[in-house]
Amino acid sequence: MKIFDIALKDLTRSFRSVFAVLFMFVIPLVVTGMFYVMFGGMADSGTGFSLPQTNVVIANLDEGGSGFDMAMSQFPADANIQSMGDMIVYTLQQDNLADLMQVTLVDSAEAARSAVDAQEAGVAVIIPADFSAQFSDLEGQAVLEVYQDPTLILGPAIVRSVLNQYMDGISGAKIAVNVALAQTGSGDPAFIGQVVEAYLTATEATRDPAALLEVRAPAAGETEEVPLLLRIIGPIMGGMMVFYAFYTGTATAETLLQEDEMGTLPRLFTTPTTQATILGGKLLAVLLTVTIQVIVLLTLGALIFGINWGSLGSILLFSAGTILVASAFGVFVNSLLKSTKQGGIVFGGVLTFTGMIGMMPIFVFSNPSATIDTISLLVPQGWAIHGLLQSMQGAATGNLLLTMLVMLAWSVAFFGIGVWRFQKRFA
Repeated sequence: MKIFDIALKDLTRSFRSVFAVLFMFVIPLVVTGMFYVMFGGMADSGTGFSLPQTNVVIANLDEGGSGFDMAMSQFPADANIQSMGDMIVYTLQQDNLADLMQVTLVDSAEAARSAVDAQEAGVAVIIPADFSAQFSDLEGQAVLEVYQDPTLILGPAIVRSVLNQYMDGISGAKIAVNVALAQTGSGDPAFIGQVVEAYLTATEATRDPAALLEVRAPAAGETEEVPLLLRIIGPIMGGMMVFYAFYTGTATAETLLQEDEMGTLPRLFTTPTTQATILGGKLLAVLLTVTIQVIVLLTLGALIFGINWGSLGSILLFSAGTILVASAFGVFVNSLLKSTKQGGIVFGGVLTFTGMIGMMPIFVFSNPSATIDTISLLVPQGWAIHGLLQSMQGAATGNLLLTMLVMLAWSVAFFGIGVWRFQKRFA
């Protein structure tokens, strides 16, 4: 059939282009390889991945305050707890947290900040002089200052997490007193003491340093543990594949504009072959080119980097959706262009911008927020990435099918508009 002959001719021309092959296969693999080397030291070599120890300096300037007898009674007598600041220092110095942080005390806020600036410490915790007084005042607001090395992410996040959980637990006593006062109207110190004592007794476990941060591995038999390196490299490789699949779809569809400018397309329209057959063959070439690219990258990703893309059904759903939406997007974008001279703007601007938006969930290495997920889904690349992550995380088939249907809707819209515009243009 002529439609396949036209598609095969364009397909052959695409793969004869060194530039096209670089963008389709070489660059995604090279970029992934760079990340593989960068994170290679984090690979699980059998000893497991351990969280880094963070050097923490604390400037405890707290001068104490009234009303802490009940809280201080919860600590050992030899701890010498005289203020809220002392409680925080005692908690962070416990053996249960020693593997995560090494605590050093300094005399001033300036010394604490200087230690971080000189990279002698990763985090400085500065407890102000009125910390206890503000905390004991029902209308006061106690504030800690956490000063960190901006080049660090994980260590400061751990310290903040421990502090937040500890202070949330202690702050509950203040909230309980406020509620009791609002309900009873009694300001009797003995009554307030009873409320605080009851709260501290009920929440004693939450102030155990061991309960502030828990690192767990999946229970044996629940799931196969994926090495940390592959958990990082897998989404990056998949993101590169999606990113460049859209480049390929757009670049391949650009042959319509190239042949129109060279005059070969108008001459082709004068032959007995119908316009629908000619356009269909060229659009089929776009689809086949992207299909080959995705299949090759999925295969090489599994063979070279050992990436598990998910179950066969999940891979098929994700791949089909990505191929369709990337191809249709390329047709749509080129239908909006007047000439190939505008292609540079599209490649350098539109595709890069939408591609980076779609890849936001991948390059936010901590758990991405709902806002980031929502923003990424504003572009078709975001739905392809969403399907990729669902497949790799073993999501239910129903969820993947829904993502596939959304990508299919994008594809129908892009393809319909693109074909209509090309038919109108070449009529």
